[in-house]
Amino acid sequence: MKLILLGPPGAGKGTQAEILSKKLGINTISTGVMLRTAIREKTELGMIADKYINDGKLVPDDVVVGIVKERLNQEDCKKGFILDGFPRTTAQAEALSETGIEIDKVLSLEVSDKEIIKRLSGRRECKSCGTPYHIEFKPSKKGDVCEVCGGELIQRADDNEETIRHRIKIYHEQTEPIKDYYKKSGKLVIAYGEEELADTTKAVSKALGLE
Repeated sequence: MKLILLGPPGAGKGTQAEILSKKLGINTISTGVMLRTAIREKTELGMIADKYINDGKLVPDDVVVGIVKERLNQEDCKKGFILDGFPRTTAQAEALSETGIEIDKVLSLEVSDKEIIKRLSGRRECKSCGTPYHIEFKPSKKGDVCEVCGGELIQRADDNEETIRHRIKIYHEQTEPIKDYYKKSGKLVIAYGEEELADTTKAVSKALGLE
């Protein structure tokens, strides 16, 4: 299966990608990892991307799409892949289609804005050892300190409510329109993120016709 995962930040795409990867025996392909690999290996497109990044500019769509195409044409992607974090815009979706790479299904993992804010703003991590917590779903038994090492629990800068709302706004403006693009081709399927991981996983499997 050649699959694209869509969904707002905090929807649980990474977790579901990991589960699907094991279930289907295919790789999860992250745009960030692809870019870093291309830059490290000094591929032609990687060196172009590196120049944009060093200049503090966004890497153009044609360069990103080129790097994605290089990665998806490698041997370990022949039997399928899961794209997480790409495409981010309709222009990127159109450019991906123009490369000739066929996508079987596009899964949109739907979670309400209110739930996303609750999930992300409640995250905490230990300043010392990095152990993750959540003030509602996984609180530390020791209050504001880590159960593992006694370190201070902190909120990451990008988990404050203002930043979360901004990230959600960008998703609605830039990425959500991709759903219409893939809906027209009949490739879009939808699953609703539930509070319990097992319920979300079941919904995802059902949407993809895996059960």
